[in-house]
Amino acid sequence: MGRLRPEPAHAILPPMSARDAAALLRQSPVFAGLPAREIESLGAVAVEEAYRPREFVFMEGDPARWFCLVKTGRVKIVRHSKTGKDVVLELVGPGEIFGGVAVIERRAYPAAAQTTEPTVVLKIPADAVNALTERHPSLVKELALMIGRRLRQAHDSVKSLSVDPVEARLAATLLRLAEREGTPSKQGLTLPFHLTRQSLADMTGTTVETAIRIVSRWLKDGLLADDGARLRVVDIKALRALAEGEAD
Repeated sequence: MGRLRPEPAHAILPPMSARDAAALLRQSPVFAGLPAREIESLGAVAVEEAYRPREFVFMEGDPARWFCLVKTGRVKIVRHSKTGKDVVLELVGPGEIFGGVAVIERRAYPAAAQTTEPTVVLKIPADAVNALTERHPSLVKELALMIGRRLRQAHDSVKSLSVDPVEARLAATLLRLAEREGTPSKQGLTLPFHLTRQSLADMTGTTVETAIRIVSRWLKDGLLADDGARLRVVDIKALRALAEGEAD
């Protein structure tokens, strides 16, 4: 039997103005180069929805009815493996899009999208996006560039899962997230969101017990610090050495 679909509990927020929605869309490189009138037309049909932590925006296999963009919060893209374990393919944050490839290709979503914290998502109807790609093929090009970047990251992750020890995978994942989204200070790079040990385990193909044990050791050794439930990478050089398998 497949997993039961959770009952929807998210809230449809009062409509954003087309101007506010357009301003949000312009933050994404995918839409930034489009004429203002086209972006505003998308903003006029967009729907803003709020989700609680661990709610699903869509499930794997659902028809691709919405092109989604994170306004606030975080969404993890998850596939359910044959062994029954969830594998986190990607973590997307504010200003980033998801579900777009399935919309453009007019196929079902190949993975599920689940929030990791309170999250607001701007959702654009698939028909509106597909009509736009016919008028502006450059939109497909921008999507292709984005997909290429994500595929390279996915390839690196799959390669890491097959050949790297768990400690190297955990170090590489923390380093990638910190360098991409961390807030820099003299004390290191602080992640702007709460990363649970379960999510970290799912992203690196290990057990939550192993993730807890290794992260606890790094906290004790001073490689990481815990700033009110948000991890801070203190010793970037040491973490990079672990990620590259060069640590003693």
